[in-house]
Amino acid sequence: MYPSLLHVIDILGTFAFAVSGAFSAMERRFDPFGVVIIAFVTAIGGGTMRDLLVGNTPVSWLTNGGTIIVIFTAAVATMLLGPQLRRLDPALFLFDALGIGLFTIVGVEVGLRRGFGPTVCLALGTMTACFGGVLRDVMLNKLPLIFHREIYALACITGGALYLLLQRTLIPTDVAKIICIALVIAIRIIAVRFDIALPKFYLKKQP
Repeated sequence: MYPSLLHVIDILGTFAFAVSGAFSAMERRFDPFGVVIIAFVTAIGGGTMRDLLVGNTPVSWLTNGGTIIVIFTAAVATMLLGPQLRRLDPALFLFDALGIGLFTIVGVEVGLRRGFGPTVCLALGTMTACFGGVLRDVMLNKLPLIFHREIYALACITGGALYLLLQRTLIPTDVAKIICIALVIAIRIIAVRFDIALPKFYLKKQP
């Protein structure tokens, strides 16, 4: 039996986020063990939080040994191939954008299968996509991207909302998933390319 598209998306998202985490750790000059740990946390952080909230225990990666293999493979491949890249930032950005696009749909689908409403489904999709990156940045002593002015979580919410809308149309579910993944990635790339950001709301310091 061929794996479902959602299962393939989950594997690809896990690989993409593991690579993203490994790149980030390499930028901070972590040793190989540290690179693997950061890759692991980045890849499973969002899914673990989601599973705990919806009561899906043991969490998915504990019952699926393939997830650990995918993460380890991604981390090792990044360590071997990463030094050949002249600049890590573009690769890190692209894998991170790919990861949030893929995991947004995974999280929304978990909510739909549990019978939750649209708002909760969007929250689960955004959490699945973003929380691993938050843990990664915190462990690397960096301000998480989701708290910057950059359009990050908003891209996940937009893509997830479109997916929920397409569920009410005659468009096949698998096609809707691909469309929404592409939308999340496109929004993220366009926002960074053209420096589109959310407005600032800063409190002025008292003299």
